[in-house]
Amino acid sequence: MWSDHQEYNVSVITTSLDYYEFLRIVWSDHTLKESFIMRIALFATCIVDAMYPETAKSTVKLLERLGHEVIFPRAQACCGQMHMNSGYMPEALPVVENHINAFDTDDYDVAVAPSGSCVASVKHQHPYLADRLGKPELKERAKAVGARTYELTQLLVDVLGVTNAAEQLGSYFPETITYHPSCHGMRSLGLGDRQLDLLKTVGGITVNELPEADQCCGFGGTFSIKNADVSSAMLDDKVKNICSTGASACSGGDASCLMHIGGGLSRTGAKPKTLHLADILASTMEETVSL
Repeated sequence: MWSDHQEYNVSVITTSLDYYEFLRIVWSDHTLKESFIMRIALFATCIVDAMYPETAKSTVKLLERLGHEVIFPRAQACCGQMHMNSGYMPEALPVVENHINAFDTDDYDVAVAPSGSCVASVKHQHPYLADRLGKPELKERAKAVGARTYELTQLLVDVLGVTNAAEQLGSYFPETITYHPSCHGMRSLGLGDRQLDLLKTVGGITVNELPEADQCCGFGGTFSIKNADVSSAMLDDKVKNICSTGASACSGGDASCLMHIGGGLSRTGAKPKTLHLADILASTMEETVSL
């Protein structure tokens, strides 16, 4: 683990800027890069664990393919995002505390989730909640956990230096896809084109541009229940745009959005399926994922 290196000590680096700088320096040094195997904690997220376990497995495959060790903190559960998004702050506190207790350990170097929204919650909502409820110690612990938590493509691109999925991950997916950038990843995490750029480097793939790609799909967690008519109208627009691309699949980085979009596509009898980008990146010529 990096924390065992005589020059760097992960446990004393608590701010996101310091920790990011630490990772950047170590991973940009070829000698250090070859010397360290990272110990990465998988933050599976509720929906992936319950509905799309293959996406969690794909995440593990990718990291192990790069030579790193992946662990699963068994005490993890919901991160509390839906509670906080709905305004249930006191009720969210024990859920957030559980997540922080599960991941506030020296047993790993970084944590990763195949979800922009859940990582955004850990990084931004957890410290906010602790501060709002007058828990200064919990706030500092939340900030420390958030500083070590990455969305999958953040980790692959920014930390592990993956820029070509075919060459570095062996990714192969001979289909035409389009790509939906989820709101939290784009707006809260600032992922930019990381996800799309990686997908474009998958072997055999064709990526068609999605019209109005930056428009919300209408899910928004409980928003889709509380504002069902508005959510459905937004989803209709997204489905029409996906179908207009001629793609056989729509990919993205959040299982919740893909579930919502997939439901809309299915109800209209449309051809495109939905597939998480982790599953596409984990697909190889020897084991190609099927739609």
